[in-house]
Amino acid sequence: MSWLHDLPKIELHLHLEGAIPIPALWKLIENSGGDESVPDITVLKERFRFTDFPHFLATWMWKSQFLKTYQDFTFIAEEFAKSLKGQNIRYAEVFYSPAEHTPKATELGLPYKDLRIGEISLALRAGLDRVPGVTVALVPDLIRGLKPETMMRSLDEIEEVREEAGIIGIGLGGAEQLFPPDPYEAVYERARSVDLRTTAHAGEVKGPESIWSAIKKLGVERIGHATSAWLDDSLVSYLLEHQLCLEMCPLSNVRTASIEHIGAHPIRQFFDQGLLVTVNTDDPQMFNNSLEEELETLMEVHDFTAVEICRLLDNGIEGSWLPADAKQTLRDEFHDHPAWVA
Repeated sequence: MSWLHDLPKIELHLHLEGAIPIPALWKLIENSGGDESVPDITVLKERFRFTDFPHFLATWMWKSQFLKTYQDFTFIAEEFAKSLKGQNIRYAEVFYSPAEHTPKATELGLPYKDLRIGEISLALRAGLDRVPGVTVALVPDLIRGLKPETMMRSLDEIEEVREEAGIIGIGLGGAEQLFPPDPYEAVYERARSVDLRTTAHAGEVKGPESIWSAIKKLGVERIGHATSAWLDDSLVSYLLEHQLCLEMCPLSNVRTASIEHIGAHPIRQFFDQGLLVTVNTDDPQMFNNSLEEELETLMEVHDFTAVEICRLLDNGIEGSWLPADAKQTLRDEFHDHPAWVA
């Protein structure tokens, strides 16, 4: 499917630490003295096979221990940006989880680290800026499991560097099944008060009530995953009426077993109903997927046409947090590309 490779692309739901190229992660492991559970890079690749969502989260936490210095973050950001450029992804709004690497990590049951959110953010920006041809905006994931007051302190650090680091919004990932959105209402109000955009993972491993809570309590502008929305007709009607952008990640949902198989994914249903659906990879190096593979799978399994694939990418531009003039510039760039199908 060389056409899909050539097509200019956009992502709105992508975790930087889950997209570290495997050779780069292997280098981090070697630099840290190695890990006996992964004696070589082949075993490392095999480690990223998951039985369920909690197993995925446990593996995520294991991986995070190898990011130890600000130089590590600059290194992975540069390698990450190179991987985006190699896929012809022109623009991405990218989650990262800085609190996991600071003293706040102890609240998540992680080892103490003496790094700061601001410096981590700037280190990432330094690496991203080394790769021309792809634009990356940063979205800190405040992480379920942290106390709301800890998140507030995180916002203080984010505000200090937001312009220089290219931070445009906040997200909420982590163990949805353990931590509902409700306690973080004041955090999201504070973020909006300083003009940060808002999204949250919801409806991935919980039912429609989790999505409703993210909407009503957090006031989010986008929803990550939202696969359980189909269980509630009133919720689908709301999403349609308000054109609330859905950051859908089909292969991720299969590989964490939150969806039984790709044919059962509701993305085709939502698209046909007129919802503002986007397609994303989530944690591509952990799930061994790419945006090209996501789109190809939708064509093969859900019968998306080439025109509909381009509409999905248009949805990504529409759902992005770019200013209106920048959206139009990106849309013109995409539409003028030889691979684009009207």
